[in-house]
Amino acid sequence: MIVKGKGVGCMWYGVGNTGLPNPAGAFIEVHNDGTATLLAGCADIGQGSDTVLAQIAAETLGITYDKVYIRSADTGATPEGGASSASRQTYISGNATYFAALEAKENIVAVAAEMLECEAEDVILSENTAYNINDSDNKIDYKEVMLGLKARGLLALGKGQFNPNASALGENMQGIPYATYAFATHIAEVEVNTETGELSVLKLVAAHDVGTAIHKQNVEAQIEGGALMGMGFALSEKVELNNGYIKNPDFNNYIIPSAQDMPEIYPIIVEDYSNEGPYGAKGVGEPSLIPAAPAILNAVYDAIGIRFTELPLTADVVLAAIKAKEKQA
Repeated sequence: MIVKGKGVGCMWYGVGNTGLPNPAGAFIEVHNDGTATLLAGCADIGQGSDTVLAQIAAETLGITYDKVYIRSADTGATPEGGASSASRQTYISGNATYFAALEAKENIVAVAAEMLECEAEDVILSENTAYNINDSDNKIDYKEVMLGLKARGLLALGKGQFNPNASALGENMQGIPYATYAFATHIAEVEVNTETGELSVLKLVAAHDVGTAIHKQNVEAQIEGGALMGMGFALSEKVELNNGYIKNPDFNNYIIPSAQDMPEIYPIIVEDYSNEGPYGAKGVGEPSLIPAAPAILNAVYDAIGIRFTELPLTADVVLAAIKAKEKQA
């Protein structure tokens, strides 16, 4: 018999290293042609941090994204960025990039004010143009401003660094382990074959508070990928040990879900502005994984009335639990 169930899993997650310093830095130079070079230690391992940092730099400097060239994770040229872990890079390296861009922007705004004959606070830099906020027709091309800097012997250079306001827990377990937190809720719908123990995840709805989504497509992709990882954790991934040796050290026997195993996943981005992050951003990497397994476990309980406390829920495990329940009935 095929039975279905639905379950909910929720989580909160501290962004960054727990109660430890984890700073990052960035350098920016804006060139005469209106392009910018960004140096950041953050390693892009597929999560899209190069894109996000370039977006933050472009937004702050008032140039388009295509004008930013990023060199990242080069120990011979870039400043410290810390590990690409703990869902921290958008938040921490993003802030470092933001502060570097603000410093580089100072001379640009000052010269633009001279050229526009207005106060510096009235200068807006946007879309490769500088203009007077009180007179949008009074504008000049970004390249002209940069040539103005050159004529005055000025450079547009910026350095930035950021370390979250966190501290280790004291003897009474009080402190500030994280400066900001991410929140999420997943809802899973599963299908269980009570004759074979086979378990399938049909749908996952994944709602995540990410602060501000700097790149929404990237955020959605991380939610989808993380939810699939959580499904693998719940259903198939198990390290087999024998006297301390791993018996299944390859993907022939350590089973992870593939694209063909992907259920329907509905990513929901919740934007709750964070005062700590760049343009209100937090992080989304690991939070996308965490609630999936408990949501699936709760959905299985809803379907067959059995609580499981160990993973993964392979077919033999589920079937054994169903038969044990039938014997007790």
